[in-house]
Amino acid sequence: MKKLILSISVSLMATLALAQETTVNLSLGAGYENEVYYKLSDETSSMYLAADWDLAFLRTSIFDLGVRVNDGIGIKVYEVADTPAGYETVDVTNQGSWVELYNSDTEWKDGAFMQGSASFGFGEYNPATNHVEGTIIFVLEYQDGTFRKLFIEDYFGAYTFKYATWDGANWSADITTTVSNTSNPDAIFNYYSLETDSEVIGEPNATDWDFVFRKYNTYLDPPGQYYNVTGALHNPNVTVAQNEETGAPNPNGLSYLEAINTIGYDWKEFTGTWVIDSDQKYYVKYEDNTVFRLYFTEFEGSSTGNLTFVFEDVSGLLGLETLSNGITFGMSPNPSVNKTVDIIYDLTESNSDLNQVDIYDLNGRKVFAVALSNTQGFYSNTLDLSALQSGVYVVRFSSGNKSISKKLILN
Repeated sequence: MKKLILSISVSLMATLALAQETTVNLSLGAGYENEVYYKLSDETSSMYLAADWDLAFLRTSIFDLGVRVNDGIGIKVYEVADTPAGYETVDVTNQGSWVELYNSDTEWKDGAFMQGSASFGFGEYNPATNHVEGTIIFVLEYQDGTFRKLFIEDYFGAYTFKYATWDGANWSADITTTVSNTSNPDAIFNYYSLETDSEVIGEPNATDWDFVFRKYNTYLDPPGQYYNVTGALHNPNVTVAQNEETGAPNPNGLSYLEAINTIGYDWKEFTGTWVIDSDQKYYVKYEDNTVFRLYFTEFEGSSTGNLTFVFEDVSGLLGLETLSNGITFGMSPNPSVNKTVDIIYDLTESNSDLNQVDIYDLNGRKVFAVALSNTQGFYSNTLDLSALQSGVYVVRFSSGNKSISKKLILN
């Protein structure tokens, strides 16, 4: 009987959540010509031409560095020499001896240039100056057969680098430039085009997207090599859990991962036509414990780049716990930025005359109390805690002689 009643309460919660599902139609364009960023909480998208940039420079901190190549448009990166002097002697006929490098698809900062043989990928740290000084020479190979040699000379809050283009017989004159971390201060990366010799805008502000749909390289085992795939890579400011499910949403008890390819590409499969695995659900969690569940329903491939996914806010189900007598309690958001907290509780199996929420400060003093209905059923109430100071509290939900205690943060 307990299992039956609990399943009924979960169904009720699912009904409430599913009533708020949102369907999103996006397009990367024919041939995936665009990269499309999406933000769940305000339902906004941003689009950028995929071919507008060649290099992406991490700019979030003077103490953190990373350089990525635009693998989505098929640019390959090779290490060709391990001393600065090697820049002058790059010979494209030696391509067979070059070492190909790849962007990481699990961490943004581990771009292809960070995979070089130097301690910091492209260079070595100088403790006297706190600079990373370049030692590795790279060559970029484009899908049209173009070669460019590249030397990242220095990093200290800015990336100084030089490059030249092979014309089939000779290298062009060097172009030297610096991309500073202060460019686009609200973005994660700064972008540069070696085609136009200029910085470009290649992404929205870091707070304005949760994941980006684009092409990228990933290692497939088997067959044991890198492939260019189309999928979603998520913002480092969110974590994502993947769960195979056909029933009601439940964001609890899942492994929320930082790996940026947790959504990835494998929600679809090509078997002559594109087949979507809509049972693969993804839970996207913000730092404030807001959680959205999403799943994909359509994908049209490179002919149009069109795709469809469905999402819903399931934050109210986060932290839901069941007492030993089948009574369920949860609250959100936590932390609360406006001192308003929604509590969810299921008294379907309760026979208690006393159901109550008590809130205590860290000194054990009761600072808030409210009696709850003793009528059996499923409820959602909002608590106004504006009279309390910002800080950490303990929330105790009691039903008869059973109770659950949870930490609550009020900002």
